[in-house]
Amino acid sequence: MEIKKSKRADLERKRTLFFQIGLMVTLGVVLVAFEWSSVDTGLGGFVPIDEEILEEEAPPITRREEIKPPPPPPPPKAHDLLNIVDNDVDLDEELEIEDTELDQDFEVDLSNLSVEEEDDDQQIFIVVEEMPEFPGGSGELFRFISKNVKYPVICQENGVQGRVSVSFVVDEKGNVVNVQAYRGVDPNLEREAVRVVKSMPKWKPGKQRGRNVKVSYTVPVNFKLQ
Repeated sequence: MEIKKSKRADLERKRTLFFQIGLMVTLGVVLVAFEWSSVDTGLGGFVPIDEEILEEEAPPITRREEIKPPPPPPPPKAHDLLNIVDNDVDLDEELEIEDTELDQDFEVDLSNLSVEEEDDDQQIFIVVEEMPEFPGGSGELFRFISKNVKYPVICQENGVQGRVSVSFVVDEKGNVVNVQAYRGVDPNLEREAVRVVKSMPKWKPGKQRGRNVKVSYTVPVNFKLQ
């Protein structure tokens, strides 16, 4: 059974009309709102006050007074007056001046004057006219050292190697004396270098002014692992 509606109670047929009326009312309200203006007639109780423009006062420029040094004292006055005093005292003693000039025949006795000569036997030279020489020359010297050196076992095990400088004195007879090692890297290497140098044969002694003299000499001993 269908439900029948009355045409007067049907509001759907006037829906479009009501929508258009609503749009017109809304548009009118918007236009009135844009055209509305208000006039401000009061100042809200605030009265503007002219502000005084204050000029900034610049601080006064002060300068430190220069302290002047005191003036130099005046120079002493020169006395031009001379006081002459009479002195009539007689001197009883006369000054005697002796003649100190030497007579041309004056002789000086130098017979008792002894001059000590330097003892070349005690003096050790570093550089002389003829330097001492190893038998066969410097080449034979280094061959002798390399042939007779025995590398210390403890140094071989620890990998110690290096150069040892050995100083000694070649006396008037060619003997090697006063052997000393320095600048060594290990005491064992130093002892071996000293032993080899002490075992050297006699050298040709050095000469100064035709006389055999003592001469200081230095040789390097190299220890190197193969």
